[in-house]
Amino acid sequence: MNTPSITTAQRIKAIVGGSIGNLVEWYDWYAYAAFAIYFSHSFFPDSDLNAQLMNTAGIFAVGFLMRPIGGWMFGSIADKIGRKKAMTLSVLLMSFGSLLIALTPTYKSIGILAPLLLLLARLLQGLSVGGEYGVSATYLSEMATQDRRGFYSSFQYVTLIGGQLIALGIQLILQKLLLTENQLENWGWRIPFVIGAMLSIIALYLRANLHETEAFENKKEVNEKKKGTVKELLKHPQALLTVVGLTLGGTLAFYTYTTYMQKFLVNTVQLTKEESTLISFISLFIFACLQPVFGALSDRIGRRPLLLGFGILGTLFTVPLLTALSTTTSMWGAFLLIMAALIIVSGYTSINAVVKAELFPSEIRALGVGLPYAITVAIFGGTAEYIALWFKKIGSEEYFYWYITGCILFSLMVYVRMKDTKETSTLDKDI
Repeated sequence: MNTPSITTAQRIKAIVGGSIGNLVEWYDWYAYAAFAIYFSHSFFPDSDLNAQLMNTAGIFAVGFLMRPIGGWMFGSIADKIGRKKAMTLSVLLMSFGSLLIALTPTYKSIGILAPLLLLLARLLQGLSVGGEYGVSATYLSEMATQDRRGFYSSFQYVTLIGGQLIALGIQLILQKLLLTENQLENWGWRIPFVIGAMLSIIALYLRANLHETEAFENKKEVNEKKKGTVKELLKHPQALLTVVGLTLGGTLAFYTYTTYMQKFLVNTVQLTKEESTLISFISLFIFACLQPVFGALSDRIGRRPLLLGFGILGTLFTVPLLTALSTTTSMWGAFLLIMAALIIVSGYTSINAVVKAELFPSEIRALGVGLPYAITVAIFGGTAEYIALWFKKIGSEEYFYWYITGCILFSLMVYVRMKDTKETSTLDKDI
């Protein structure tokens, strides 16, 4: 049973507050991906569309390289001085990165400084998001009641996807109601980054008023030298390797069907920018709604069956789904194929946060969740777009489909060997 020091109202406020802050962080992060098709020419010399998108995707990938540093830095802060303070700091850093993108002049105005400033902004945002995942996953898992951890922690991906939905929603409004395509390409793409910086103020207020978790408060007497240190983390090699293995295939599939898919629909399927944005918006909205359903299911049947479902179906159907998608001529046919893929991926996204949190003790939980995850995402999630575009450039796009399949198969082998963390959860020792 949970101790009575945190009331139900406080718990709900914490879950909502933590989730909304997470939403704003991920909105800022995804605004870059959503509007890259409009601003890529502003930061790089005139060239063909694929080359400009590759340059922009390259900076997107470089931003991911900062995520391990963010996972280490903010994970340590969360384990040493509190989850709440770490989340507040991360959202401040993200807002500064968004404002920098919004205000940076074009390549024609300041030359090489333009892509360099864009790179700096993405490095700052990568640092922030690298810390955000581990800390918010830990916070939501620790604030949830014992019998509803899967359900509550699934809201991390609801808000993560929600951030992308808001970015796409703003894009649809600008595309269809407010601006012409020329206006979007000339200056309109800056609007979402200004909005992101403003939303961060709301998130900052919410996070500053959050309740700290019992798991952290109960371990305040633990030796400070053990809290949030890599040395202490390395005493849990099996948990570390499990995080890497279970993340590898899931993160690659997630970024393929969400972040990269908009460009895939334009570049490969030959849909218009407006059609690809609409498909992405509708499919992601349904995807977000599925997360609590799958999370609640894991509370009833365990985490491992969902991970096995993702691993098996992802290994069998990734190549057929992407091959069919690349040759479809129907906008709604493309939607159904993407939706089928996202249902499969939900077996991973809905519960991966709680599974990782259940592997580590409280004094290194945020670091343990965040650092190995960030390293894996930097290598496989952050490079997904660039690798996909590179395979397309050399005329072998189908190799990318097999690359995803191989990574999911690797994760499946981890799922087969791991125990169900619902039954062995370290979170049970905190209460």
